[in-house]
Amino acid sequence: MDEAKNALEDAASSPSDCAELDHWLLFGDPETRRKFLKRIAGTTAAFTIGPRIFGLYNSEAVTVSPSPAKGTVQTVRVQFKINGKDHQLELDPRVTLLDALRERLRLTGTKKGCDHGQCGACTVLANGRRINSCLSLAVVHEGDEIITIEGLANGEQLHPLQTAFIENDGLQCGYCTPGQICSAVALIKEGHAKDDAEIREWMSGNICRCGAYPNIVAAIKQARAKSV
Repeated sequence: MDEAKNALEDAASSPSDCAELDHWLLFGDPETRRKFLKRIAGTTAAFTIGPRIFGLYNSEAVTVSPSPAKGTVQTVRVQFKINGKDHQLELDPRVTLLDALRERLRLTGTKKGCDHGQCGACTVLANGRRINSCLSLAVVHEGDEIITIEGLANGEQLHPLQTAFIENDGLQCGYCTPGQICSAVALIKEGHAKDDAEIREWMSGNICRCGAYPNIVAAIKQARAKSV
């Protein structure tokens, strides 16, 4: 410690001694370096060889299972009813309901927004209950009845909420509208559309980045009045 202190003081008073200070800081005392290297070598050997010598090494604990052959994916068969029609799909068990609807069944009315369950653009009805399809695996809906925006209309006759959204201008870009309408259908059935405040509260999971909220509330109130 005294040697280091003296070196620092000398360097501060005489710039020519900086090289000596650098040498001391980088290399230190040769005897100390030897002790340090011996300790490091001994510790490394203990970690590497020790478990094997004392029978503590368990080869099974570190065995890595072989990866499946490239291009092969284990799939599961899923059956459900989508918009009144029975469907049977072979799916990777990791596929979300949203991706199954859009990529496999080409029902692209259901939108992928945030893909984190925060915007509500992917809302569909599962057995009458509104869910974020981006957060739900398709395999858990075995035997369920799923309704998407495409399944709300009766042929050419629009659902009352679809008509109300059009008549009240409840959309601008329209990206969030399928999820808004599906959520509103369940909202009215749940009995959570008694007044403006309740509608806003129970529709808060559906975000409209265009800010058409007043018109959305008006559309829901109009459809609620016709459904009573």
